[in-house]
Amino acid sequence: MHNKSQRPGVALAVLSLAAFMASLDVFIVNVAFDAIGTDFRGADLTELSWILNVYAILYAALLVPAGRLSDRYGRKAGFLLGLLLFTAASAACAVSGDIWWLVAFRALQAVGAAILTPASLGLVVATAPAERRTQWVRTWAATGALAAALGPAVGGILVEASWRWVFLVNIPIGLFAVAATIAWVPDSRDISITRNPDLRGAALLALAIGGLTLGIVEGPSWGWASGRTDIVWAVTVLALIGFFASSARHPAPVIDPAMVRVKAFAWSNVTAVLFSIPFAAALLTLILWMQQVWHYSAIQTGFAVSPGPLMVPLFAVVAHRLAARIPVGLIVAVGCALFGIGSVVILTRVGATPDYVGDVLPGWLIGGAGVGLALPNILSSATADLPQAQAATGSAVVNMSRQIGTALGVSLVVAVLGIPASYEAAHTVFVRAWWLLAGVAWLGALAAPRMTPAPRLVPTVAPADARV
Repeated sequence: MHNKSQRPGVALAVLSLAAFMASLDVFIVNVAFDAIGTDFRGADLTELSWILNVYAILYAALLVPAGRLSDRYGRKAGFLLGLLLFTAASAACAVSGDIWWLVAFRALQAVGAAILTPASLGLVVATAPAERRTQWVRTWAATGALAAALGPAVGGILVEASWRWVFLVNIPIGLFAVAATIAWVPDSRDISITRNPDLRGAALLALAIGGLTLGIVEGPSWGWASGRTDIVWAVTVLALIGFFASSARHPAPVIDPAMVRVKAFAWSNVTAVLFSIPFAAALLTLILWMQQVWHYSAIQTGFAVSPGPLMVPLFAVVAHRLAARIPVGLIVAVGCALFGIGSVVILTRVGATPDYVGDVLPGWLIGGAGVGLALPNILSSATADLPQAQAATGSAVVNMSRQIGTALGVSLVVAVLGIPASYEAAHTVFVRAWWLLAGVAWLGALAAPRMTPAPRLVPTVAPADARV
């Protein structure tokens, strides 16, 4: 029988597979949106949006504390717990009988993903031979890019059979990963961590993001000045104040106030939020347009969406080569600007008659190029000026910011689109949504130059999580 430590390559494959599964789920669910709405008669876009938002909110709030708990008590145990929870929740999602049960099980999926993702990265770093650690982290991170590229097409194929297969596909992968982890992945922990993380702060952060999301999503139907909306805004503000107060007092906060004072880190997180709003919303908006206005099938939609993500790794290589000569913040600014331009190209061309190659593809490719220039550099620059001991936490925080942007982006799309009654009304609100996304992307371009790290500290190591 082989000793686990003699098969580290197998451990890398298993850990990357699990990270791939968790990332893939984010992208394939978007393609299933229309089919889920059809199956659950009466579920409108506002209700359906919580399938995406509850996942993003809980993932964002729990990512950092879950990672610290795994570091303290054992990464392998944390990874297995997250993997089992994610797999079981996927099975529950597949048999959900109504929209709110599906949302509840998506929440459990998010908890599982928040546990398994940082634990898997910690195990990759601990298992890797010292001379290959950077290469291993890059390999693990690249699985996210692969999931983004394959997700829409895979989702389209699965949804053709049933949207439930979007979740069922996780079960055999998850069970295999559990068995392989037990057999081949060695355990590790950080004995220097002696305190539990700020779970109260994480709960307050989830409440604040959830309140903000609820207010944006329900504002159009409740009324922006209604009593219910005012209560939601008040809860959001109070929860946010409580979160910052908890972070200031707790010895292991979700966000260390000292980290926020590091310029590159602070502005990388601002840019991450501003970029992730249009990034998440553009995918959903395009899918809704193609399925609800052009009446594309799920498989047509999936393959139509795929060329944009395929541009990301190509332009990530371009960005890496440019970074030696051009400030990284400027590269990210160009990426954000291109993403906004891509949205404008689409909104000025789309019409009632489907013309994917002429109307959508040019802008979608421009947007994909922008993602390749922006996203990897946002992630790597966030930790460049932090002490090495804070790099893992910094990476988790910037990914938390991405998930916050995701929830806000989906919520804004829902608030703008509503339920149009005719093609003319649909065209008006979709164009309005694309303009809004372009504007936020350009705000990201204005913020990005300030995230450039100090020249002597420009990172040479891949970001801890470059998933897209």
